[in-house]
Amino acid sequence: MNESLTFFVIAGESSGDRLGAALMEGLRSEHAGTVKFVGVGGPLMIERGLESLFSMDELSVMGIAEVIPKVRQLLQRIKQTAVAIHDVEPTALITIDSPDFCFRVAKRAKALKPDLCVIHYVAPSVWAWRPKRAAKMAKFVDHVLALLPFEPPYMEAEGMTCDFVGHPITIEQQTTSEQAAAFRNSLNIENNIKLLTLLPGSRTSEVARLGPVFCEVVELLRKDYPRLSVVIPSVGARVDLIQQIFNGVDVTILDPRGMSAEASEARKRACYAESDVALAASGTVSLELAAAQTPMVIAYKMHWITALIKRRMVRVSSATLVNLLTKTTAVPEFLLEECKADKIYESVKELLESQQASEAQLLVSAQAMRLLGKDSVNEGNRPALSVLNFINLR
Repeated sequence: MNESLTFFVIAGESSGDRLGAALMEGLRSEHAGTVKFVGVGGPLMIERGLESLFSMDELSVMGIAEVIPKVRQLLQRIKQTAVAIHDVEPTALITIDSPDFCFRVAKRAKALKPDLCVIHYVAPSVWAWRPKRAAKMAKFVDHVLALLPFEPPYMEAEGMTCDFVGHPITIEQQTTSEQAAAFRNSLNIENNIKLLTLLPGSRTSEVARLGPVFCEVVELLRKDYPRLSVVIPSVGARVDLIQQIFNGVDVTILDPRGMSAEASEARKRACYAESDVALAASGTVSLELAAAQTPMVIAYKMHWITALIKRRMVRVSSATLVNLLTKTTAVPEFLLEECKADKIYESVKELLESQQASEAQLLVSAQAMRLLGKDSVNEGNRPALSVLNFINLR
């Protein structure tokens, strides 16, 4: 195919921005003609040429209680985006994760243009909760790109086509030992000092709920490790909130403002690689840490109303993909009412003190990477090839 292609791509959060950026690169490298991208995305996608309708940060809201105050604004953005898709007449609409926003846009856009090709990247976790979502999305989604090897049958059972495309985390360039050492030196952290990385999330609601808990964990750890170095790699939009929460606490906050998205990502990966342990919000970041071979503890809190509803729907025993993929409990997790500083502190301390505990977790992390497609054929461009093959078959 040598003709010009136009893709309308939507990502609603930082993990989707990374997926979208990699997909854009793949589509350009695999397609002989020109490729244009319009839609909604973050700094990584914009750096690669996306014409974004508005800031992706407007969509970084999670949880029923958290969404309610912004319903009117989100509804306006849904309508605006659907109309823009109709006006652009893209080769395909590609929505990336963020189903609460993306599916509403896709449904509207499909109603305006019934023959619109809709591709969704990141299959919703119907195996974990709300299994009926697959049947609902099949009414307006044609093709799905799945990150997990066990997901395609759930999508195909409802009439959509679906390819397991591997997880892009498996091909991201990891930090060299020299780059990791340079990162430590840049912060003047001596080699014999333990380094803890805190990752309280990318959404405002996540940081607001987890930040104070993480702060308390740091204060408990400092009693055992007075010289412990604590680093928080932040997204630009959350720096001020993190500074407010950790005011008076000895932590180093990595502010990406003024840096390119690529440079910020490289610094964050170096931080992971040099860390002795990471304490992170539940989410895609657990896979980033696994890829970097960083021992981790996972925690998560949400509004009590959201938690009450989701608890009734959840069908799996773990919220951490490393655990789910490997069918283990290798990564300690403290979710909802278990998300308490004293409990988290004990697990972080064990990983800081026990090389055996750290190495056991890292063996499982390496297994998870292989299950996600690491070292497979064409692993880098599998998402792009899936998209191009599908639109060619239509």
